[in-house]
Amino acid sequence: MNVQKENLTITLSDAGFDQEAIEKAEQLWEAGRTRDLIRHLRLRRCELMDMLHESQKRVDCLDTLIRQTEKTMETK
Repeated sequence: MNVQKENLTITLSDAGFDQEAIEKAEQLWEAGRTRDLIRHLRLRRCELMDMLHESQKRVDCLDTLIRQTEKTMETK
């Protein structure tokens, strides 16, 4: 495996790609289908951003609950 492909594989793994998605990316890269590879990467990025936003909503809910609980403690 050449260095560029190995770096691609490692980076995709670090980014949370499953084996199937990694293999697809490798195939696109090997075939020189750069635009398709970029589309593949962007789709995964969008998925990760959706997960991030959903997590942020959960954190915001917990922050609200913490503030409300702290306020009730202050009044007692």
